[in-house]
Amino acid sequence: MQATQTQLTKQPPRAVAAIRDAMQDAEEQQQYLTFMLGEEMFAIGILAIREIIEYGYLTEVPLTPPFIRGVLNLRGAVVPVIDLVVRFGREPRESTKRTCIVIVEIESDDRGQEMGVVVDAVNEVLEIPLGDIEPPPEFGARIRSDFIKGMGKINGKFVILLDVNRVLLLDEIAVVAGMRKTEAPAAA
Repeated sequence: MQATQTQLTKQPPRAVAAIRDAMQDAEEQQQYLTFMLGEEMFAIGILAIREIIEYGYLTEVPLTPPFIRGVLNLRGAVVPVIDLVVRFGREPRESTKRTCIVIVEIESDDRGQEMGVVVDAVNEVLEIPLGDIEPPPEFGARIRSDFIKGMGKINGKFVILLDVNRVLLLDEIAVVAGMRKTEAPAAA
């Protein structure tokens, strides 16, 4: 930002106004990767996305919650893979040719943690101006309201903007996994 301020002071006044307008427009735009879960469109901020890979090559892990599909080997790193449909409390879906895994980075203990999320299909990267983002609804959503960062307006329709750090909250997932492990022997 300091270098930009220096550049601004060396420009004629008209150019300064144009540069400031462009900078403000850039700050008011946010890019999101949109994807489908069933018939609903969701989005995650592009800065959290690391890559998109073909679905497959998962190793199932016993005694994990149903929304954890397994783990995958991503260039030597073990990456847990979460099924978002099941995480949202719905029935699991069969994978198709368009099913893929979106690798995201979440904040965990002051460092990044990569996780995979299974989605039915990836659509595109869209820029949504801040003025076109509404706060999350307090009721009526088919997923937990704390998972929703906001509602983006795209072509007259809403897309659910997910708070990836909440959806993939490691502490909560660990607690659920721990509860399932303690329940498993009792059920047997």
